[in-house]
Amino acid sequence: MDAPRRSPDGQHPAPRRPAARERAAAERPRPARSAVHRLRRAAVGSSGIVVFLLVWQIAPQLGWVDKTFLPPFTQVLHAWWGLAVSGELWADLRASLFRSLTGFVIAVVAAVPAGLLIAWYRTLADAVTPLLTIFLNTAAVALLPVFVLILGIGETSKIAIIAYASFWPVLYNTISGARNVDPLLVRSVRSLGVTGPRLLQKVILPGALPTIFTGIRLAGATSILVLITTELVGAKAGLGYLISNAQYNFQIPQMFAGILTVAAVGLVFYQILITAERRVSHGQVPSR
Repeated sequence: MDAPRRSPDGQHPAPRRPAARERAAAERPRPARSAVHRLRRAAVGSSGIVVFLLVWQIAPQLGWVDKTFLPPFTQVLHAWWGLAVSGELWADLRASLFRSLTGFVIAVVAAVPAGLLIAWYRTLADAVTPLLTIFLNTAAVALLPVFVLILGIGETSKIAIIAYASFWPVLYNTISGARNVDPLLVRSVRSLGVTGPRLLQKVILPGALPTIFTGIRLAGATSILVLITTELVGAKAGLGYLISNAQYNFQIPQMFAGILTVAAVGLVFYQILITAERRVSHGQVPSR
C-alpha cells in the first residue's frame, strides 16, 4: 500500500482525492469540447442534405435538367411561401394532420392491447393468425375502393384506411416484443403471485416497449404514405390534394412545395415518436 503523501512541512499528510473521483473528473467532458462535438456532428449530419439542395439548385440553372419539370430549389421555396401567405397551405396541412393523426391513434390504441392478448393467449393466437396473415399481405391501398363503397368518399373512409394500414406494424411488433420478454423474469414475477392482467401491465408491456415503439414508428410512416394516397383520389383538401391539383394545373413549383411539406411533416412526426420513446424508456428502465 502506498504511503500517504506529506505536506511541504513534512508534518501532516496532504489531502488526497479518491481515485474514482479523479477518474470521473478526468472523463467528464468539458462544456466547450462537448459543444464543439455537437456542432461537428450536426454539421456532418446535415452535409448530405446541403449537398442535395445545392445540386437541386444548380442542376436546372446549368441545364442538366429541364427547369419546367424540376424548377430550382429557390423557386420552390418562393412558391411555398406564396402558399403559406395565402393560407392555402395551412388549410391543407390541418386537413391532412387531422386524418393522419386520428387514424394513427386509433391504430395504436387498438393494436397494442390486441397484440398483447394474442401473444399471451396461445389459443387465441392459433385461431386468428391465419386470418391476420391474409390481411397483412393484402395492400391497404388495394382495399381503398372497398372502404369508399362501405363508408363513403368523405372523411370516415380516409381515416379508416389510414387506421387499417397503421394497425399491422404495431400489432405484429407488439406480438413479437411480448413473446420475446425474458422468460426468467416472467417466471420470477409469477412466483411472487403476479398473474393475469397485472403481469401484462407490469412485466410484459414494459419489456415489449422497445419493439412496440419500432412498430409505432413504422405506423407513423405508413399513416403519412397512405394519407397522401387517399388524398390523391377524391379529396377536396389536404396535402395530397394540393400536390395532385398543382400537377393537373401544371403548377410545378407548387407541386414540389407540397412534396417538401409532406417530407417535413414526416420528419417532425418521426422525431416526436423518437422523443416519446426515449422518455417512456427512461421512465421504465432505471438508470445505473
